[in-house]
Amino acid sequence: MDRTPRQAAGTGAAPRRAGPERGLPHPAVTEDARHGRLTARPSASPAGEGEPGTYRVAGEALLRVPPAPGDRAAGRPYRLVTVVHGAGGTAEQALSWLLPQAGSASLLLLAPQAAGSTWDVVREGYGPDVARLDAALHDVFRRFPVDPAGVAVAGFSDGASYALSLGLANGDLFGAVLAFSPGFMAPMVHHGRPRIFVSHGRADPVLPVGQCSRRLVPELAQSGYAVTYREFGGGHEVPPGTATEALRWWADGLRRT
Repeated sequence: MDRTPRQAAGTGAAPRRAGPERGLPHPAVTEDARHGRLTARPSASPAGEGEPGTYRVAGEALLRVPPAPGDRAAGRPYRLVTVVHGAGGTAEQALSWLLPQAGSASLLLLAPQAAGSTWDVVREGYGPDVARLDAALHDVFRRFPVDPAGVAVAGFSDGASYALSLGLANGDLFGAVLAFSPGFMAPMVHHGRPRIFVSHGRADPVLPVGQCSRRLVPELAQSGYAVTYREFGGGHEVPPGTATEALRWWADGLRRT
């Protein structure tokens, strides 16, 4: 049976005078996967470059490595976009949104796979999917030279909500967030100030724009984030033109830094 504070102290007990705390100091607050924090960072000395193609890496994620043209300098750093699928989706679907628009010999696409039907923060709170993504990022950074300034996270639907949440919590890793039709954001901590691109269809029947992006974008702007917002005349989708614009927006921002 649960006890009230009065029951725990004992009815009628004489109050004790407060004194100095004799216990051990409280441990420092840690930020880990349960808070949506990622530990992986680009390596200054990766082991080497993997082969071109699309294949599995740690954490059951898919990595797309572009064919290297003959004039690509050895060791030249890549840029990396982590692409997050929606509810009930797959890593393969996530790659399909940006792969046709990627068009760069120096762009890696990493698509994690949720352990359940959607991402952990939606189901039960941060933890398992953050750890899986962290393992995938560690694997990629171990194998490939990646420009620390050229790391972004993107997603669609629940994946866009997850990308926003992880992007705000890990802005010291992700310099940009590309959120296609997000429904919410739920960062437990905030680090860095990533640039943010948000798109949403005005006729979206799944995540209505008025309840979602038209609410989220002003909140982000009021919190000091640089936000680019695009509405389009469609539904719950990632139009190819919008994906192209988002990647160009990200690349243009990298050139200005």
